[in-house]
Amino acid sequence: MKKHCVELQQTGQFSQFFLDYIGGKKELTPFYSHSPKLGSFEQAIQQKIFSSEKRKVIVDALQSQYANLEVSYAVSKNIDALGSQSTFTVTTGHQLNLFTGPLYFIYKIVSTINLAKELAEAYPKFKFVPVYWMATEDHDFDEINYFKLDGKKYQWKSEQTGAVGDFELDDSFKEFLKSVSFAPDIFKEAYATSKTLAEAVRKYVNALFGEEGLLIVDGDDANLKKEFAKVMLSDLFEHSPYEKATQATKALEDLGYSSQIFPREVNFFYLDKRVRERIEKMESGFGVVNTDLRFTDEEMKALVENHPERLSPNVVLRPLYQEVILPNLAYLGGPAEVVYWLQLKNVFEHFEVPFPVLLPRNFALILNEKAQRKMDQLNWDVEDLFVDVASWKRDFVKAEASIDIELDKEKEVISKLFESKGKEAAGLEKSLENAFEAGKVRSLKIIDQMATKLRKAEERRLHTQIERACCIQELVKPGGSPQERVVNMMQFYLSNPGLIQELLDCFDPLDFRMMVLTDES
Repeated sequence: MKKHCVELQQTGQFSQFFLDYIGGKKELTPFYSHSPKLGSFEQAIQQKIFSSEKRKVIVDALQSQYANLEVSYAVSKNIDALGSQSTFTVTTGHQLNLFTGPLYFIYKIVSTINLAKELAEAYPKFKFVPVYWMATEDHDFDEINYFKLDGKKYQWKSEQTGAVGDFELDDSFKEFLKSVSFAPDIFKEAYATSKTLAEAVRKYVNALFGEEGLLIVDGDDANLKKEFAKVMLSDLFEHSPYEKATQATKALEDLGYSSQIFPREVNFFYLDKRVRERIEKMESGFGVVNTDLRFTDEEMKALVENHPERLSPNVVLRPLYQEVILPNLAYLGGPAEVVYWLQLKNVFEHFEVPFPVLLPRNFALILNEKAQRKMDQLNWDVEDLFVDVASWKRDFVKAEASIDIELDKEKEVISKLFESKGKEAAGLEKSLENAFEAGKVRSLKIIDQMATKLRKAEERRLHTQIERACCIQELVKPGGSPQERVVNMMQFYLSNPGLIQELLDCFDPLDFRMMVLTDES
């Protein structure tokens, strides 16, 4: 692949909040600990003190989670390496989308793997391990139960409830799988040999990235959650995360930035088989919404001590949980993720947990040969891919029109004629000036109607070029959303099994520009 880079500001796809963060706007510096650059990692390494005892917990957990999976030498070596004080992780996370979901799932992981490699070169005394955090505890099934390919939506419909990682790949899934007979064997084998969605996702992500040493962490683990018990009790009984996150949220809103997440007094769900529902503080004790479950204060403390796996952090505390159980230095996320982390620094400081280097994942647009040909025919550069097509069409038709389709000169002549004659007529009778003004308005409307007819005629004449632009736009923003947020990786992987290696070769996790990727030819 050949890489062309476009500044993110030129794409029109990113919020000002996000652009201000990566641009280093001074007003945002109180909301993070490290600038998103390579030099920040020296300080991050010094600040991340992670005990041998905590390292043993994560190593044991990963060995258990990988127990029934054949792993590469690189994965096995990286799991063992986490026991060493000189090893650190860099992490991304995402939901358990079917067949990887949108392209940016792949982009997140590739960016994280490449960051680990870049850090290894910059800081050779240390080892850096890439991590994918599986959001197995998420319960929003409607967000992950489909993928889109060639404009078609493939969807698994299920009546199961609770954490999606526990969803069984039952008869309804097997029926859905029949509609995806074209899928690569990596996916077919993962789904066919797994009992749950979490098991299948671990298998296919490991198959795609295991040779790169990517570790897959499932936070739904009793031993890992024991490490988070202190935070659980503080949130449940003192509401300190709510207080700290709310302070930061208000400060950001005072600067004109919109909240991305909304803290609650209790930021945990109750998690059990087929149940993941919010825990709420009641007048006496706690309740679980949409259930009959109730706990006294003492029963809740006992639950935290004996069954911490039944408490599941929400979006406010999941980042903190990750940093408590991993020797982590950086988190790579999408634009919305990056800015919601800025609401959480006070929470990290309250629990004396180092805030990681916060980096955006890489952003990319893949162009096929058809799109490249159409670009050549329109004489477009890569920057033109991100123009508003409606605006481009208006300007293009005007520039290429064989006659003046705006009829500007005619409008000027008619306006002057009615205005001058209206003034003359006013000397005869004052009301006639208004009549001439009304006549001018009617005449200009007629001219506008004629201009519209001329424009439409020119659009018909230039139909081929306009159609090319619309086809390109549909590839860049299918259905109006960026390609990487809609299209599944199989759109390109099926015809190019070397896609992931090519992305690994192209991506630079510290280059915050949009990459437009084209064939070498």
